[in-house]
Amino acid sequence: MTDSSKEVLNSIHDFPLEQQALFEQNGFLVLREFVDSDVVAEMLQITQDHRRLAIEPVEYESDLHYPGAPTSRQESGGATIRRLKQAHCRGIVFTDWINSDALKSRLERLLGPRLVCPLAHHNCIMTKEPAYSSDTGWHQDIRYWSYEQPNLISVWLALGKESLENGCLQVIPESHRMSFGQHQFDSELFFRDDHPENQKLLEQRQPVELNPGDVLLFHCRTLHAATRNYSKTTKFSVVFTFRAAENSPRQGSRSASMPEMLLP
Repeated sequence: MTDSSKEVLNSIHDFPLEQQALFEQNGFLVLREFVDSDVVAEMLQITQDHRRLAIEPVEYESDLHYPGAPTSRQESGGATIRRLKQAHCRGIVFTDWINSDALKSRLERLLGPRLVCPLAHHNCIMTKEPAYSSDTGWHQDIRYWSYEQPNLISVWLALGKESLENGCLQVIPESHRMSFGQHQFDSELFFRDDHPENQKLLEQRQPVELNPGDVLLFHCRTLHAATRNYSKTTKFSVVFTFRAAENSPRQGSRSASMPEMLLP
């Protein structure tokens, strides 16, 4: 890991210029101990209740057919939940956190003073189970989204420990500033790990291991991936995405298919 990609601990009250520079250079940034433990505990309790009751809307592992997932809802493990959708509707604690000054102040420095939280992308709680979870291949989120500019930031909050063992995110530093050809992706728009042009870059992968309350910011062009969960406990993560107000979704696209939240 280069010095420029090392994590810098932050104060909850400010956003040092060196952290902003790290994000802009690497396409991701970890904010340690960013969310209070009581907020994390409340989010986790709601998550566990909604997971146990399978409160809709949900996405099942078998819906996506990623490696490791059951092939249908009828087979063993077919009812394994991959994520609880529409997180902001599952408890006011999620909406309050989106609108918290600590988070908004950092996003405003990176995106501009008028922020929007799209509800069509992410806006979910990832629930990676110890059995029947799946591998998510290397990809850039923007390849699935449609906006005037490819400049959005996702905010990933760990509700528990995230490690290589339980399938933490892995990222490629500086990949958000790179250009790739269509031939470097497969038909499902995953970055091919068997392509000679890609393999040297993938050697630079960096795991992002987190503790409860840690937050990962990552750019929509940052290549990232995750393995299935090889531990014995479920991993829970809250994920929202943000854009500048002037960076509108393209009409008729999935990105424009749902209302959005304009942050005050």
